[in-house]
Amino acid sequence: MMGFTMTSNARPAVMCPARAGRIAVDQPKVLASASLVMPRRNAGGRTTSLRTRQAAPISARRTGRAVAVFASGQKGYKVALLGAAGGIGQPLGLLLKMNKLVNELSLYDVAPVTPGVAKDLSHCNTPSTAEGFVGPENLGKALEGADLVVIPAGVPRKPGMTRDDLFNINAGIVKTLIEGVAKHAPNAVINIISNPVNSTVPIAAEILKKHNVYKKEKLLGVSTLDVVRANTFVAEAKGLDVATVNVPVIGGHAGTTILPLLSQATPNVSFDAAETDALTKRIQEAGTEVVEAKAGGGSATLSMAYAAARMAESVLLGLSGTSVEECAYVESSIVPGVDFFCPQAEAGQERCGGVPPHRAHQRLRAEGSGRGCHHSSGQHQQGQGVR
Repeated sequence: MMGFTMTSNARPAVMCPARAGRIAVDQPKVLASASLVMPRRNAGGRTTSLRTRQAAPISARRTGRAVAVFASGQKGYKVALLGAAGGIGQPLGLLLKMNKLVNELSLYDVAPVTPGVAKDLSHCNTPSTAEGFVGPENLGKALEGADLVVIPAGVPRKPGMTRDDLFNINAGIVKTLIEGVAKHAPNAVINIISNPVNSTVPIAAEILKKHNVYKKEKLLGVSTLDVVRANTFVAEAKGLDVATVNVPVIGGHAGTTILPLLSQATPNVSFDAAETDALTKRIQEAGTEVVEAKAGGGSATLSMAYAAARMAESVLLGLSGTSVEECAYVESSIVPGVDFFCPQAEAGQERCGGVPPHRAHQRLRAEGSGRGCHHSSGQHQQGQGVR
């Protein structure tokens, strides 16, 4: 079982580039990760590249670089991917198939092509199995026994589509899928990718509460793409090795709610005011950058799949007992009056007398005024939800 603990790793007051006020961050930490070569922060604060090409005992991990994903004989996990036949789902399925922590990959979609996607992936010479399931009548079979459920299902925002259009369609899709999770995989960790994340995560929480299976530590909105983009853009701007860069991105996962903490970047870098404003805006509007470059042919799918695979690895490492940091959109008390927020946190196993407790505590003090991530029950949040 997995415990998510928001812990203090403070630096002094941080000037958040997207806000007029100051945020003093008793900097919480977030989840874990591990499969291809996906740089991220471990619980010790170092940037690591976790590789799965060479399976070695956990004890073989070295400071600064984890060369092991799991020890010989360690349990693999079942991952259910809901929306597996889509533009994000297919490349994400491939990345999950390559993850050595996965031993069973369950692919679900309403599209008739889904069994073909599973058959295609099953030909990859990696240890995990892949099986496809089509239609609502097979949702339960797809979910049964899942340790992790990843949900990219839904429609991307298309030209002429309003935020309300996107919300109305994807909210209904997420509702149906989460009801299935509540019935057939109530103990699974849930990673929601479906946009608008700032709204679909609170909807999922209410549905899980209705079924009396809600555990806030196990419901995560995937905002990792914002971190991936921030790392890339900062590395490009400063001529750094992107594998060594980590930029925390807090707040939400849409528009001005995306708050990159450039002053907290590792390694320490500095930007003047104009650079800060330009870089912050680019990170916030990176989804639009992709939509425009694709000339109406779609939104960010490949980078989203990469980021989602990173988050999935983080969860699986947490389940296996290895703590790593990530950012995720979760129920939070960090900002008064804001029910959901994206902090940094640390994921790992916690056991007490053989019973795995789940507890999360987090602290962030907001000072001054400015644009933040606002979400209270029954109210979906502003933000275009464009990847």
